[in-house]
Amino acid sequence: MSVPFRIALALLVLFLIDWYAWRGIHTAIGLRSAGFQRGLRMAYWVVSVGMLAVIAFGMLRMQELRSANNHAFLFTVIGLFVLFLLPKVVIILFHGLEDLLELFRWVWRKWAPGAAHEPDPGRLRFLSQMGLALAAIPFTGVLYGLTRGWRNFHVAQVQVRSPKLPKAFDGLRIVQISDMHLGSFSTSTDMVRHGMELINAQRPDLILFTGDLVNNFAYEAEPWIETVASLEAPLGKFSILGNHDYGDYSNWPSAAAKHENLERLKAHHRAMGFRLLLDEHLPIEKEGERFTLIGVQNWGTRFQQYGSLAKAAAGTDPAQFRLLMSHDPTHWDAEVRATGIDLMLAGHTHGAQFGITINGHTYSPAQWVYEEWAGLYEKQGLQLHVNRGFGFIGFPGRVGMPPEITVLTLNRTSRATA
Repeated sequence: MSVPFRIALALLVLFLIDWYAWRGIHTAIGLRSAGFQRGLRMAYWVVSVGMLAVIAFGMLRMQELRSANNHAFLFTVIGLFVLFLLPKVVIILFHGLEDLLELFRWVWRKWAPGAAHEPDPGRLRFLSQMGLALAAIPFTGVLYGLTRGWRNFHVAQVQVRSPKLPKAFDGLRIVQISDMHLGSFSTSTDMVRHGMELINAQRPDLILFTGDLVNNFAYEAEPWIETVASLEAPLGKFSILGNHDYGDYSNWPSAAAKHENLERLKAHHRAMGFRLLLDEHLPIEKEGERFTLIGVQNWGTRFQQYGSLAKAAAGTDPAQFRLLMSHDPTHWDAEVRATGIDLMLAGHTHGAQFGITINGHTYSPAQWVYEEWAGLYEKQGLQLHVNRGFGFIGFPGRVGMPPEITVLTLNRTSRATA
């Protein structure tokens, strides 16, 4: 399927959504003055056609915009698209139900005995009106996510228990951050600086960053090197690479240029004070005791598989507490659990940047894609924590899924209670 055909098909589908949503709006408002209806129709279609034109432009120039690192334009288009699409979907669902009800009533009046002689009660509009009213909920939620939701950090306090944890590390405070996506932040915002201050305020013993420092290009991190370097932890700061860090989502003039970008990014990790782990391990020591920290390059069942867990964990002692940093949580079930590694820290999912919490349980589209997508998981005594992410990409906001700074407190337990 050619690119122009795909674009034409997508625009046709979006136009049909716009057309049917307008039918729902028109039905819901009922009889109004001719001037009001003309004005509303004009406003609706000016906005809708304008959005279709911008979407078409973005789709046609997608690769060029991404290569130019013009994330602001692309993310704005995506944000506006979601802002206007979700309310229309709500309107369509309710108007569609009402149309089905009207079809049933028509069939009843036509075929039921004596029904044809009954007066026509006229169209029922209550479902379309309900849909129009409820459409305000996703519109308001997405608008909040675009303007404020991506700014309000959530500091998640997580308790991790293990009988293999050395006594010296009982109560150790680890701050995990993930998916900074620094290319998504305007240099005019103090968001990144605020996040670093919030991390330092947790007084972590150890800081672990689980990948995706940038969206594509190493230079996206450069305005923030000094800011991120302000992070402090007495036992050190360690990092790994995520799927976006390799520059795979952009066209490069040569393999050498792509390689140079990655090497430049690795240098930025060092300048920020992180020890970047590339399929390797090292000891974390305190008061004469130690545990093993392992870091692998990106490995996932749906994305790139650069990492080698076998290489990273070679020579580690299974009897010793082992903590693995691996960006993609699908790695846990695919390879990691079979090694007996005690705790894995991941990110990658962003919690889909959308969620809703009901009775203390959070639901997200991410759970349709990932078995483990946010929070702490345990299987057969082995544990995985998936961080919801520091930044954003694609949709330039967060709805019910705030950016997260995780404080993991390690607790030594007896084997009887483990």
